[in-house]
Amino acid sequence: MPLEDIALTLLEKLGLAWWIEVTTTVPHCTYFFGPFASKSEAESCQSGYLEDLEDEGATGITVNIKRCQPKELTILWEERPAESFKSAPPPTNTPPSRSPNPGRIPQN
Repeated sequence: MPLEDIALTLLEKLGLAWWIEVTTTVPHCTYFFGPFASKSEAESCQSGYLEDLEDEGATGITVNIKRCQPKELTILWEERPAESFKSAPPPTNTPPSRSPNPGRIPQN
């Protein structure tokens, strides 16, 4: 395995890898593209992902490049049952909580 791949794997495990988070209003989705070793690498790759989404008819596209560890690479908000939200669906730039008990510290 090349050294760059090992370094990227380590960054990803530590939550230090960079991801491109793309949110669309139609369809109402959040997509994660990555991981990338640096913010500048993610920035240089984002146009290809955006072009693909536009070619597929996506509209209302917003982009956020950040360090994170996405649990899912594609989140289709319309498929989330209404009861999974406390009141209203989260804003288009915020993924839903993945914890079964948000706000609670797991007991070991």
